[in-house]
Amino acid sequence: MSQRILEPGQIETLAQRSIPRIRLPARESLFVQRAARLRALAPTSRIADYLHLCAAIADAQHAALAGCAPTMPSAAELAAAREHRMPPIPATDWPRKPPWRNALETICTAVAAQPGFPPEVARLAERVAAAAAAQLEAQADVLLGTREGAVDAAAAPLLVAALQVHGVAASSRLAAGEVAPLDVPGVCPLCGSLPVASVVRAQAQYQGYRYLHCALCACEWHLVRVQCSQCGASGKDIAYRSLSGEDDADDAPADAALRAETCDACHRYRKILYQEKDTAIEPVADDLASLALDLLLADAGYARASGNPLLWAADEA
Repeated sequence: MSQRILEPGQIETLAQRSIPRIRLPARESLFVQRAARLRALAPTSRIADYLHLCAAIADAQHAALAGCAPTMPSAAELAAAREHRMPPIPATDWPRKPPWRNALETICTAVAAQPGFPPEVARLAERVAAAAAAQLEAQADVLLGTREGAVDAAAAPLLVAALQVHGVAASSRLAAGEVAPLDVPGVCPLCGSLPVASVVRAQAQYQGYRYLHCALCACEWHLVRVQCSQCGASGKDIAYRSLSGEDDADDAPADAALRAETCDACHRYRKILYQEKDTAIEPVADDLASLALDLLLADAGYARASGNPLLWAADEA
C-alpha cells in the first residue's frame, strides 16, 4: 500500500483547515457571565460604580434576550454571503426594528428600577425609554456608523446594549458553518462590526487559538497570533504591554491574563486576553475594567483600534 508524502506547505494547509474558524455566542450564558465578571472586577477598580451599573445592564440584556426575535437570513441569503465573502447579517443595514427597541425598553425599565444607583441613572433610563422611535433609530444609525451625527454619550451604553441583544439574538441562532471568514480579518464575519478585544481560548477544541470578539454580536473569529488585528503587521512590529503596577506599564510578563497588543506599524492596539491564565475572563468586561492601561498606552503614543461598546466619550463642541 503506497503512502502519500505531504510537502511542508500541504501540512500547513491541513493544519489551518483543522482550526475552528468561527465561535458563536451561547445565548444562555453570555450576558450572565459578563455581569458576573463585571461584579468580580469592580472591587479593585477605580470605576467600580460604573462596572456595577454595567453589570446591571448585562443582567437586563439577559432578560431581554429571551424575548428578542430578530429577522434571520434565508438559506439563499446565507449561501450568497458565503459565496461573496460578505457578512450574512450586516449591522449597518440589516432590519432591526422593532425587536431592538423592545429590548431597549426592557433594559431601560430594569435599570431604572435598580436600587443603589444615583437618581440620575433612573432619569437617564426613563428619558431613553420615552424617546421617539425616529430619534432612537437615528441615534442607532450614528452608533453603528451609518450616518453622521452627535453621539448621546450618556445614553449610548443603553442603546448599544439593546443593539447587542439584537445582534446576539441573531448570531446565536446560526451555526458556525453558516458563517465564512472574510477577506478583511479585522471585521466581524457575521455582522461586519469591529472587535473589542481578542481572546486566546483554553477549551480543548479551541486551545491556544486566538479569536477576535465582536463588540456587537459576540461572534468570534480566528486570527493568527502575533499579528496586528488592525493593519495585519506582524513580527518585530508587535509588542505586548500590561500593567505591572498601579501607575506603570511594562513589557507584559508571561503570566499576565490581560495584555495590550501594540503595533508600531499603525500605532494602534487592542487588548488580548488569555483564558488559560484566568478562566473567568470576558472580553467586554475585562477591556472596560482596564482603562488604566488605555491611559498609559495613550501617553505612549498608541491609539485604540476600536472602542468598548459600553463606554462612549462625549463629542467635542
